[in-house]
Amino acid sequence: MSTQQLPVVVIGAGPVGLAAAAHLVERGIEPLVLEAGGRAGAAVREWSHVRLFSTWGEVVDPAAEKLLAPTGWTRPDPATYPSGGDWAERYLQPLADALGDRVRTGATVTGVSRAGRDRIVDADRERQPFVVHVEYADGGEERVLARAVIDASGTWATAGPAGGSGLPALGEQAAADRITYRVPDLKDPAVRARYAGRRTAVVGSGASAFTALAYLAELAQSEDGTGTHAVWILRRGISGSTFGGGTADQLPARGALGLAAKAAVDKGYADAVTGFRTEAFERDGDGRPVLVGEDGRRLDPVDEVVALTGFRPDLSFLDELRLGLDERLQAPVGLAPLIDPNQHSCGTVYPHGHRELSHPERGVYLVGMKSYGRAPTFLAMTGYEQVRSVAAAIAGDLDAADRVELTLPETGVCGGAGLFDTPGTQQADGGGCCAAPEPQLVNLVTRPAAGTAAEEAPAGGCCGS
Repeated sequence: MSTQQLPVVVIGAGPVGLAAAAHLVERGIEPLVLEAGGRAGAAVREWSHVRLFSTWGEVVDPAAEKLLAPTGWTRPDPATYPSGGDWAERYLQPLADALGDRVRTGATVTGVSRAGRDRIVDADRERQPFVVHVEYADGGEERVLARAVIDASGTWATAGPAGGSGLPALGEQAAADRITYRVPDLKDPAVRARYAGRRTAVVGSGASAFTALAYLAELAQSEDGTGTHAVWILRRGISGSTFGGGTADQLPARGALGLAAKAAVDKGYADAVTGFRTEAFERDGDGRPVLVGEDGRRLDPVDEVVALTGFRPDLSFLDELRLGLDERLQAPVGLAPLIDPNQHSCGTVYPHGHRELSHPERGVYLVGMKSYGRAPTFLAMTGYEQVRSVAAAIAGDLDAADRVELTLPETGVCGGAGLFDTPGTQQADGGGCCAAPEPQLVNLVTRPAAGTAAEEAPAGGCCGS
């Protein structure tokens, strides 16, 4: 069998991975989607309680919709906003079903290389197919040969630590029973009981942290949440950009979430601790975590810690491939300047394709959230455009691969933790990449720690933390 007759392996059956498969099928190329989870959209299902900023009209890939049409599937109301659970059940699972045996679940990719060539061997390298090592949930193993590899495995499984240096704080792993790295689902009775009436540290300064603070403030105001209190830990000081610009923010959802965080502090449901970089987790006499800063400060004990410091790509199983990655973002070098969160939010990233996503190892592509490395500015429809271009390139149609075929709507397309379930909220008008509830101006009073200067926070995107 020639290399061109082999399938294209797609790693991950999330929104972008399944869209990649749909585009390949449309091109007459056979995909094989390998999903580590037990069901399609496994990562999305883990944040099923979070509502997207994007409407249904913005989170369905065109090629996927064509593949679904013969099955009788119809898109939900394009003007409404799905939750993660809605997205998984009403779109991703039907799409995986339509792809049939091309999608394998419980299939974890443990390594990718060139057949018979490790990363140091040049001889005849590009003529060799890729070899993908797979471990199945039943304990079986397999080597799959592929003509190309599209890694759409995302970053959900590799959350950033609470430690202030990018590494876990001392004692952080030992305190794992008191730490979560996800926005808690406070509608789940068991989860709600864990936080109700408790003191919780929220580490982070992005949309996820804002959402957690808003949820905890709402819990504090409920009948069963009396005594709930949050301690918001920011590594930088409070500055004009900390809350995304409020009502002046060009990304209204980011502004609304930031103002919700301000309101939580102003109304006494949270205390802000600024300039605090966690160095260690200790325990008090009751086993409660005590966070210790790099400057020696020790915070009062908390019952729980919600660490929301962003995500990062898992590159370990790609170690035998020759990747060209930016040294800061861990994104493809051609893409990194376009997505630098110091310069861009999710409304200002230009659509891009196979050339920006290419690597020295021809035929391998990182797409979707993983292509952004540590940048928090990813847009769902941008991911769909990525895989349209990549599929065209693999098919040899460079004219189509180089052509930008994405027009972003004014309200944009990024995913994230919307607050649309909050009573009385309305969608904001104006530019930016996300819809949002109408923000309200509130006053924030914080006391920076003695001896710490207020640093300007980078302008983050509305999708990250």
